[in-house]
Amino acid sequence: MVKNKRWIQKAGIKKGALSRQLNIPIEKDIPMRLLDKIVRAKAGDVITNPSKLGKRRIKVTHLLERRAILARNLKRMKRR
Repeated sequence: MVKNKRWIQKAGIKKGALSRQLNIPIEKDIPMRLLDKIVRAKAGDVITNPSKLGKRRIKVTHLLERRAILARNLKRMKRR
């Protein structure tokens, strides 16, 4: 029993916010390795980017972590 099948349209997502925060062009995909690394790190940690896209060093904030979790979940949903 799904209440609302179109929940993502009402979620209030800011399109491209994660890409802008990581300095990755919006038309390029964010690597899954980078998303995993952001999610595993704690807020306040500084991580190095394993890919060649975007910033080299990234300070993980709570907002960045939440955006990475959402992006990772949506990427997985798209493949199914």
